[in-house]
Amino acid sequence: MAELRHDFDPTSHGTSLTEMANAIRALSMDAVQKANSGHPGMPMGMADVATVLFSRFLRFDPQRPDWADRDRFVLSAGHGSMLLYSLLHLTGYEDMPIEELANFRQLGSRTAGHPEHGHASGIETTTGPLGQGLGNAVGMALAERMLAARFGDALVDHHTYCLVGDGCLMEGISHEAISLAGHLKLSKLIVLFDDNAISIDGGTDLSCSDDQLARFQASGWDTQSVDGHDPEAVAAAIATAQASDSPSLIACKTVIGFGAPNKQGTVATHGAPLGDAEIAAARQQLGWSAEPFVVPDAILSAWRAVGAKGAGLSAAWDARLADADPADQAELKRRLAGEAPEGLEQAIVAFKQEIVAEAPSVATRVASQKVLSALVGVLPELAGGSADLTGSNGTRAAGMEVVTGDDFSGNYIHYGVREHGMAAAMNGMALHGGLLPYGGTFLVFSDYCRPSIRLAALMQQRVVFVMTHDSIGLGEDGPTHQPVEHLAALRAIPGLKVFRPADAVETAECWELALRSDGPSVLALTRQNLPTVRGEHAAENYCSWGAYILASAASQRQVTLLASGSEVQIALEARQLLQDEGISAAVVSMPSWEIFLEQPAHYRDEVLGPGALQIAVEAAAPFGWNRWVGLDGTVVGMPGFGASGKAEDLYAHFGITPEGVVKAVKAWL
Repeated sequence: MAELRHDFDPTSHGTSLTEMANAIRALSMDAVQKANSGHPGMPMGMADVATVLFSRFLRFDPQRPDWADRDRFVLSAGHGSMLLYSLLHLTGYEDMPIEELANFRQLGSRTAGHPEHGHASGIETTTGPLGQGLGNAVGMALAERMLAARFGDALVDHHTYCLVGDGCLMEGISHEAISLAGHLKLSKLIVLFDDNAISIDGGTDLSCSDDQLARFQASGWDTQSVDGHDPEAVAAAIATAQASDSPSLIACKTVIGFGAPNKQGTVATHGAPLGDAEIAAARQQLGWSAEPFVVPDAILSAWRAVGAKGAGLSAAWDARLADADPADQAELKRRLAGEAPEGLEQAIVAFKQEIVAEAPSVATRVASQKVLSALVGVLPELAGGSADLTGSNGTRAAGMEVVTGDDFSGNYIHYGVREHGMAAAMNGMALHGGLLPYGGTFLVFSDYCRPSIRLAALMQQRVVFVMTHDSIGLGEDGPTHQPVEHLAALRAIPGLKVFRPADAVETAECWELALRSDGPSVLALTRQNLPTVRGEHAAENYCSWGAYILASAASQRQVTLLASGSEVQIALEARQLLQDEGISAAVVSMPSWEIFLEQPAHYRDEVLGPGALQIAVEAAAPFGWNRWVGLDGTVVGMPGFGASGKAEDLYAHFGITPEGVVKAVKAWL
């Protein structure tokens, strides 16, 4: 279980902590110089802190980078990526040889400009957009506590360390993240603040006069301030933080670009190479005589010894896992592997069968809650929540217990009005492993989640964003709450699946697809009731095709009506009106553009109906529908923002009605 590692003695390798830190500085300035691009200042300034953390405290094993009970190290200040790449190389990660450092920021290298999850072992998350790593770290720390409550400290007991800069703490997401962490008393979260008072424009006093320690204290954190260039002071602060009952901030006062005699402490070291002359002067000041990208044997030996210590820690965990209850072993392994449990498909099929039999008229947000109730017992790894809209989003199913700072055994999280913090924390939970996070808000507030949704897609993390009140159908709250452009904006994110189900049956199918996805999903759900449009039960998941013919044309197809969500019923009614006038139309339900695009061309042609007029119906901005309706088709949708009024009045006002569809068809035919 978690333990301090103060036993490391660099002198036994003929070196010192300072020389070990200087290796980070040298590699960082050499890599940035060779690339002629990058940020040498932060790695040089935080090298002493990182050396203490990795050599004395961090529990990791470079030979088993995915060891489940490792400590997590998150570089939220991702522009300082050479700090992390240097540490990975020095401690012996196999896929971070010196050649990768020399290839910094080049196409195809593992050493991208900012750390990219999946590019190399030891990179816990993709960072760069400031504050995101901090939000992820909160989710990782929360996942650790929730899993520990289920499996015990013998199997789950590790810390999450997060290195932040001034920029991370200026970003608004930092407030949401630290407030949530403080409320939940995430005591195994330790944030190391690179307190160097420099930002891109110059000194931070140009734009910021916050007392960061007081801000964290107000959110329930323990705080300390230390000299970031005093290894013993840093070590003492980390030890104190580890013993705290609250999350901890350690403000490490550092000099940006430490060791560069003419530029240290200035913005000149922040985001540009130091230059050959300054690097030569820094080498002299630091007493570093090695050639670029060369680490003296004694120093490299000391660093490799740091990495080698992890083998014993991970082996001890293996032994504890082997001694654990066999059912716990199997369940933990399944969760960590991200494998769906037996019974998931059966639960979905049984739910669909029940819905078809009852044919209810129900909002898809309510249907979603019913699906969750059917899944909670099958998927114990579900970790749900909402940004203070639990009742509206329908995200808490029967039997879900609330997670609190005193009891992490539950599976439902009240995130408060913190949409961005929630989304980032869910990413962190997914990255941690062992939990399947979902969280809800209104679709219009996906704007507040978008940076985190984008990163979930970039990292291919299975996170489910439940977005309700998905159109003008929410009614009286008016245009500030009525999403118009949001579906188009979300569909534009590569790797994100956007689901807009038409009824309770499709809602269940979309949930199944989201839970089995290898990336993030958005479920766009209605406030208003919708009839059951799938009248016959089928065990097969029709939504897995992305789009399918819900109602065939009565004769030779002249028109294809494409619709999603609440507008599928409108399309069905329009089809009947057209048929009454002798115009043969088919209705296609299109819950997922992304999945439809994955289907073979012949299937897409069959669904769209070559030679037929394509008309799309969606109570949203038409942007993007041209891909499906072509130049000869049109879209019955929103011409601009919505208005305040009853849902049925708004649909009539904007012409999104069966009659409006018929009018559009006739105009184009």
